[in-house]
Amino acid sequence: MLANYHTHTVRCNHAVGTEREYIEAAIKAGFKTLGFSDHVPQPYPERFVSGIRMSMEELPDYTETLSALKEEYRDRIEILIGYEVEYTHKYFQPMLKEICKFPIDYMILGQHYVPDEIEGHYVGMPTDSEELLKAYADLVIEGMETGLFAYLAHPDLINFVGSERAYRHQMTRIIEAATELGIPLEVNIYGFVDRRHYPCERFFRLAAEMGAEFIVGCDAHKPEMLVTTDGIPPLKRFLKGCGITVGDNVLHMTVDFKAKAAAYLEKNAVLQ
Repeated sequence: MLANYHTHTVRCNHAVGTEREYIEAAIKAGFKTLGFSDHVPQPYPERFVSGIRMSMEELPDYTETLSALKEEYRDRIEILIGYEVEYTHKYFQPMLKEICKFPIDYMILGQHYVPDEIEGHYVGMPTDSEELLKAYADLVIEGMETGLFAYLAHPDLINFVGSERAYRHQMTRIIEAATELGIPLEVNIYGFVDRRHYPCERFFRLAAEMGAEFIVGCDAHKPEMLVTTDGIPPLKRFLKGCGITVGDNVLHMTVDFKAKAAAYLEKNAVLQ
């Protein structure tokens, strides 16, 4: 495991440690690539202040800090600048325009809310609502279809406790879309560290059976969480039990992200 693309910073208000501490921890763990993907700021109304992401005003500091460290550490480790992004109908395009004013290498899709943080439901809470389950699958698939995401973070975040038939149907839709689009599904290390309801064995067994691609994401909220699969025995057993192989864990991102985003925005401006 030579790369991790899921790393947070203190700007999200629920992580600790400096960027330099994360980088040094990654080097010590043997990583060759470290991608920072803090929760993307959103162009929310002024009356709403998110407690789980940086503000738009912090974009310059985020990118300037990482750009400087990228240059400083260029001979020791590859540093990438990215974001963990919610796909929403209301905020996605305005958000994309803003973050592309600054250096950016990639985005990962991490859907926590349906339909969004202000008006929606946090999908990590237990629910038996088949309507919410379908809405989650619809948003995730639509997000992947933008072609702008390097991979799908914690695809099994939705904590559905209802009909197994309904769960399997909607997760099959997500897995089929990811497979057709060539988008890897993330096995999230944070779930093991924090004893969460994910990674979910029923999801990943199904995904492995369907021939999906996989990636491991540290989802690091503190420097010591930057570890390889060898550092977490339960994760190794989980991967083996689900029939998942991740190899070097390296993504090959060859297309300029800003050019891709500009093409997406131009196309969708015409369609509106």
